[in-house]
Amino acid sequence: MISIALILLSSVFFIGIVNRTKSIASGRIGPGLLQHLKDIVRLLKKGSVTSTSSSFIFQLAPTISFVTVIVACLFLPFGDQPSILSFQYDVVVFAYLLALGRFSMILMAMDTASPFEGMGANREALYGMLVEPAFFVLAGSFAVLTGHTSLNEIFRDMHLGSGVSYLMAAFAVYVFLQIAMVENSRLPVDDPKTHLELTMVHEVIILDNSGFDLGMILATTSIRFAMFGVLISNFALPPMVPLWGKIIIAIVVMAVFAVVVGLLESFRARNRMKRNPQFIFTLTSIAILVFFTVLILTNKLVL
Repeated sequence: MISIALILLSSVFFIGIVNRTKSIASGRIGPGLLQHLKDIVRLLKKGSVTSTSSSFIFQLAPTISFVTVIVACLFLPFGDQPSILSFQYDVVVFAYLLALGRFSMILMAMDTASPFEGMGANREALYGMLVEPAFFVLAGSFAVLTGHTSLNEIFRDMHLGSGVSYLMAAFAVYVFLQIAMVENSRLPVDDPKTHLELTMVHEVIILDNSGFDLGMILATTSIRFAMFGVLISNFALPPMVPLWGKIIIAIVVMAVFAVVVGLLESFRARNRMKRNPQFIFTLTSIAILVFFTVLILTNKLVL
């Protein structure tokens, strides 16, 4: 329950911190911390305009994407505090709930009968497919390390106690950070500020959305980012710290996560389209290094 509260609370400020960091880094005044929330509330109050060539799929997809992210959040624990939903191999359900939300958005783009949105849907499906191995290799690594296949039990029993384990956790955090960037269509894979259809990915598949539907999509992005923030913060929660201390640490970690995202988007350019698959494959390579490190730590691989 604590993880859900932290996700919802941080989702209010996360995109605002990212945008504020980017504006400060570029020497601009920029929007306020709550401007993103105000935009979402304004859009949710409006009606939606739908294309005559679209069907009920177009209208349902934003809601399905929102619901899948909310349900995925229910599987996230907070340190040794149990998650609301937990069972063996729930890490697979967690991953494919996010995949279901992406699939619904791809169907929505295809439903508009727009060639540009179909092109963006193709890229969205490709990047989603390429990023999944990195997540599952990391999940498998921590399952081997702790002997559990549930997110709740993995983070409850995952204790870092050596320099190698801390290095392994650092690599895992880096991969999760980049997965969050890919899942939320951010730099260097995609740029939310791009307005050229030939190079857009996520933004091109929501071109026909407006009003309430667009507000749901923006809210989903905020919650998904905050969800990855809580996932990353679990690596920084010491087991002997009281609950209030863990909450403070998690808030600091998520704030740093948002600032890092803003700095990364301020000082690096977007990849060329043909380089994106290579970049995403690199995340899987790093995840494999984590896997071999776990095998060495657990004496399952002898050098």
